[in-house]
Amino acid sequence: MKATRLGAAGLAAALLGALVAATPASATPDTATTTASTTTCVTDPATPKRQFRAMWISSVVNIDWPTKASHTAPDRIATQQAEYRRLLDLAERLNHNAVVVQIRPTADALWPSPHEPWSEYLTGVRGQDPGWDPLKFVVEEAHKRNLEFHAWFNPYRVSMPAPGGAGADINLLAPNHPARANPDWVFAYPPAGVAGSRLYYNPGIPEVREFVQTAMMDAVKRYDIDGVHFDDYFYPYPSGAHQVPDDAAFAAYNRGITNKADWRRDNTNLLIQEMGIKVKAEKPWVKFGVSPFGIWRNQSVDPLGSDTTGSQAYDTVSADTRKWVKEEWIDYIVPQLYWYIGQYPAADYARLVPWWADVVKGTKVQLYIGQADYKSGDPVYGSFWQNPRELSDHLTLNRAYPEIQGNIHFSAVQVQANRLGATDIYAAEHYSRPALIPTMSHLPKKPLLMPVVTRAARQDDGVRLNWLQPADGVGPLGTAKSYAVYRFDGIGLAGRCDFADAAHLVDTVRANAGTRTQSWVDTTAEAGKRYTYYVTALDRLANESPASPPAFVR
Repeated sequence: MKATRLGAAGLAAALLGALVAATPASATPDTATTTASTTTCVTDPATPKRQFRAMWISSVVNIDWPTKASHTAPDRIATQQAEYRRLLDLAERLNHNAVVVQIRPTADALWPSPHEPWSEYLTGVRGQDPGWDPLKFVVEEAHKRNLEFHAWFNPYRVSMPAPGGAGADINLLAPNHPARANPDWVFAYPPAGVAGSRLYYNPGIPEVREFVQTAMMDAVKRYDIDGVHFDDYFYPYPSGAHQVPDDAAFAAYNRGITNKADWRRDNTNLLIQEMGIKVKAEKPWVKFGVSPFGIWRNQSVDPLGSDTTGSQAYDTVSADTRKWVKEEWIDYIVPQLYWYIGQYPAADYARLVPWWADVVKGTKVQLYIGQADYKSGDPVYGSFWQNPRELSDHLTLNRAYPEIQGNIHFSAVQVQANRLGATDIYAAEHYSRPALIPTMSHLPKKPLLMPVVTRAARQDDGVRLNWLQPADGVGPLGTAKSYAVYRFDGIGLAGRCDFADAAHLVDTVRANAGTRTQSWVDTTAEAGKRYTYYVTALDRLANESPASPPAFVR
């Protein structure tokens, strides 16, 4: 009987039988890094099998996407869609596997939210319906390219400074903005009339905290996002000697906490803890991460702090970021280590990396590093950032710390700018091969059967592989959301260690939903050259199946 005519149960039985009698390559690749004799596989640190790679795509003040110029384009929607696709093209070229897209920049929405107005950064007009659903589009386009989509929210910021933004004037917000209906929910900081003044939701009001969570959870519930992402803005960064005007909220909602600084931190802690619980209750597979300011506290004021002298997130924005990791309220943390390697006592990259690696050690929280691509080649940031190798040196240093499982680059247009050729350098030295998303063992998963390759044949544009996924999502088995394709030169069987890094990983492919047959073309295959291919299945959290039996192309 041909494999294509087997029912789900028959395929499952056949594949389970094959698994028992499989070649070494049929072991689950992620568990095949050691042999039965406990010999450790030697891997190339330049081609890690798993590494989170992404760039931030900022919408606030049209930093990255959509552009301000798109507002007046003859076909605004088509222009904005094309702009976004070009950013995804960039991500693919750099072998990224995720994007982090800002969808709630100033208490507004890049989707039809029942709670908040349309973002002005879509049309140039606050609250104006753009005539389409941008969030639906950006999620689907990312997934087509097998990129994880992390939805980036700013919890409390309501406006940006005038003249471009509403500043401290609540009447300049969209007519249906919740802050206009609840003016007691917001404060201006710095005070109105001071340069840079803008509006914030008051984190100390329980009703506000509940509302912003509800507004953000609307996107979690309605869209197929892979992650919820907060940046570093909680309480406003200090501006001169101006004080945050929250005395009334402290008096009314202090919960018995007598120190205002402790109360503010507890407010932020509650936001993080509660949001994490709500996300997992709705969709247990959606990851929750935060990209905080890179310094928690300095060692001079807290023995647990880092060997730095810069601003401290714990004190300046009331963010006890170390606690969030130790309490495991989040799934990943991305400290913004936007400093160079060298004699910089305020915040040396080389001092902060080991500190953060130590913080996550022994926890389930994954550590990625926020990289300052925006500083590279910009003379305003000093001579160290005129070194085209600075960012690549950061990634090289990261290799010494196994706790570091990836990087996110700020921001997309800066990555694209490639000043000094810095993007090309780090991409060639660190992102030369594709990489799978790091798995999170504490999130739910089900076993996947190995795929069955039904065809491997040359054609004009390369080698086409077709395969089936047996019993996909049936009973106790998981659902394949994507596939990894491995290619080896020559005809032969791969060993266990051959899957330990990405040296032979040629692509990852999104599952073609609604059909049993998956297909992919290796356009990089050389004419007349012999190859051996293996395919593995990946669930939505990148847990990997055993490898398929080998497919030979002579």
